Amino acid sequence: ITRPSIPTMKTAAKAFLAQALLTLPKARTVASFTPTSLAARRLSSATVSSTNTETMTGSLNDVANFIDSTNASYERLHRDFELQFWGTKMALSGTGYSTEELTRTKGEMEAFLADESKLQQTRDFLKLVPADSDHAKTLKMLERTFGCYIMESEEAQTLRAEATKIEGQLEAARNVLTLGATIDGKFEEMSSVGLRNKVRVDADEDVRKACYEGLSKIGDFVTENGFVELVKVRNRMAKALGYLDFYDYKVTNAEGFGKVALFEILDTLEQGTRPIMEAARKQFAEEKGGDNALEPWNQGFLMAGDVTRRMDPYFPFEKSVEQWGRSFSAMNISYRGATMDLDLLDRKGKYSNGFCHWPQPAWVKPDGSWQPSTTHFTSLADPSAIGSGYTGLTTLMHEAGHAAHFANIAMPSPLFSQERSPTSVAYAELQSMFLDSLVGDADWMAKYAISRDGEAIPWDLVADQIKATHPYKVFALRGMIAVPYFEKALYEMAEEDITAESIKALANKVEMDVQGGLSARPLLSVPHILSDEASCYYHGYVLAEMGVHQTREFFMGRDGFISDNPKVGPTITEAYWAPGNSEPFLGLVENLTGAPLSGKPWVSELEQSVEDVLKEEKENYDATRAKCVDESSSEDIDLDMRIRIVDGDDVLADTAEDGSFLATCKVFEEYVQNRYAKEE
Repeated sequence: ITRPSIPTMKTAAKAFLAQALLTLPKARTVASFTPTSLAARRLSSATVSSTNTETMTGSLNDVANFIDSTNASYERLHRDFELQFWGTKMALSGTGYSTEELTRTKGEMEAFLADESKLQQTRDFLKLVPADSDHAKTLKMLERTFGCYIMESEEAQTLRAEATKIEGQLEAARNVLTLGATIDGKFEEMSSVGLRNKVRVDADEDVRKACYEGLSKIGDFVTENGFVELVKVRNRMAKALGYLDFYDYKVTNAEGFGKVALFEILDTLEQGTRPIMEAARKQFAEEKGGDNALEPWNQGFLMAGDVTRRMDPYFPFEKSVEQWGRSFSAMNISYRGATMDLDLLDRKGKYSNGFCHWPQPAWVKPDGSWQPSTTHFTSLADPSAIGSGYTGLTTLMHEAGHAAHFANIAMPSPLFSQERSPTSVAYAELQSMFLDSLVGDADWMAKYAISRDGEAIPWDLVADQIKATHPYKVFALRGMIAVPYFEKALYEMAEEDITAESIKALANKVEMDVQGGLSARPLLSVPHILSDEASCYYHGYVLAEMGVHQTREFFMGRDGFISDNPKVGPTITEAYWAPGNSEPFLGLVENLTGAPLSGKPWVSELEQSVEDVLKEEKENYDATRAKCVDESSSEDIDLDMRIRIVDGDDVLADTAEDGSFLATCKVFEEYVQNRYAKEE
């Protein structure tokens, strides 16, 4: 296997330790792709030299045919797998969806990507084409992609197939696991999302504790139903390929640098924020009545539970699709003809985490025509639950950000716009996290946090949220980095030491070490650790969050605002979205912001006083409310896409049938109101 080179990062990591910020080396800039017809591309390549022979022309035609054939075959295999992924994760009733078919289609797709003859052909063709040609750009991407999947070891190939089988069985069992909590002596069935929501907002400590204990049972279940063996098999596979362990294998393929370099980065953030976390925990206990406030079922509620309940009327989930559309439209974000299926409501059997996948990647075809994306994305909202409107809307903004990103990748192959290796996890998550961060901004809430009666959220309530949460934002950072530290330690365990009990003990130890106490979201309840696509992935959220703060700082410095800024969409489309995985994450951030990726903006926000935050946010809130007085929200919204809002097998609303985006929003709004009014 050809492993990506590891950039020199030790100097940067040491600098961060000294300065409490991270600065990474400048990445090479790759020119943007300009769509051209196949004929024009061939002509351009063929006329590089006036001495080209007919043999060379034939060879260049062979290059184009190879690229076209690879694109077509991958597109088909990718679609087959993604349809199975959606059908099984959403628990659709069709007889064509099954764990066996999911395993088969995934195996066929990965076998295609792991074909050594294709890698050799790619390298041979790279010798024929000009280094700066469009053909070369595509071939280099193919070389990187094939290199991520080819396993020269037959042992590794066998272990890969075994891991896929175990994973499929484990996830199928997890999908039908009955979760809930015993409340007042009676078992109440709830999803993991419902349990977490009650831990955050229920006023009864006994109920919160029962729901926390319900979440903790997920760890018991997964460690007794295949996760132990899955960890062992994943590690054997990675080591058979010459990697340190499975984490090293995953991060190297996704980010282009190994586990050691990654944790040099994360260690600087962990060490730089540990004193902030320790001080915040001490302050929290003093303010909230003692150490009992730090119990995992109490911390979130005592920090913001009351504020969350008071804010709930201003985030009615049935309006979330409309508010997302208005917000993205105001930022000039387009989906370029995409078709999207949105499965937004929680239900039994549905996969317990939001995600966004693409059965049809967007790309520029050989004749220069545009292939729009087809997107499947999901959230887990329960509109009847307090706080679910806010979290559901945030998830919607997040997944819609992913969808916008991948709908705008304008490169000459679908392999530039697929979400697996060598696409950087941090690159993918930066886009969605940047856009979902808007929901917490006072100026965004001033316009979009509107009650069913049409009343805007009052400033005093926004101020109360800031007072309640800002001093403790470090808790979220520590919760985020706990996941990669757990998976790192998990895959570093000696195989003979990996048991159900040792895994559960390790999870508790990491929570205590990194978060200062047990986590309200037990590490073994995090769904990412189970699936191949998302395991050893969470570090991407950390790197992406660094990029989010740096990108926000850039827009605030250049334009003075982000919400409803019409320059945001075109800017991030050109700088972040269009190149796809043709450019490295670090280079994209630096190209836009003018500075290497740094943790300084994130740490600076954590260190900002509550008084300063209130002053800034009050000014932003007032300015937006003044604009809203003169604005009309009656005009329709055009995001250049078709959306279908579904609930499993049922289609609830469809712009193609309803006539417009807002008409579809209205149908969805009425459906939610009627359904949950009946359930209440």
